[in-house]
Amino acid sequence: MYGRISFLRNTKLVGDISEIKVAAALVEAGYRVFFPFGENHRYDLLAEDQSGSFHRIQVKTGRIRSGTVVFKCYSVHETRDGMRMQRYAGQIDYFGVYCPDNRECYLVPIEEVGSAGSLRIHPCENAQRKKIRWAEPYRIAGLGLDLVGARTASGVSFPGLLPS
Repeated sequence: MYGRISFLRNTKLVGDISEIKVAAALVEAGYRVFFPFGENHRYDLLAEDQSGSFHRIQVKTGRIRSGTVVFKCYSVHETRDGMRMQRYAGQIDYFGVYCPDNRECYLVPIEEVGSAGSLRIHPCENAQRKKIRWAEPYRIAGLGLDLVGARTASGVSFPGLLPS
């Protein structure tokens, strides 16, 4: 129905696809997912874990650049004074990232990123191994259902968000 050219130029469609992909991945992982009514929220969906806690998720579309899934961790709004960048600190708990380049979904705590997020999927060309945020521990399908409050191999924890 949609041609590739119109898909690439239609940012609303790209965002809608990312939202539904992240929501589907969360549902498949055992969460209850809710969409807020309207467009004027700082988060795109809510995920309820099995304890009944809700977590605010802002969905972003990632792109693979130099072996890394990159995504923006801010929104841009036009004002009378020009374009304004606004971060999400205190307004969301996680970024849900869908990357159409590899068709994977990731869940990244907001504390883990600055104004730009990156998740490495391929080894660095310079053989760097320290201070790399590997994508695998954040992959929604790879999180598993038994990690409530557990720490992953990378040291990242998702307390309360994963169902038990």
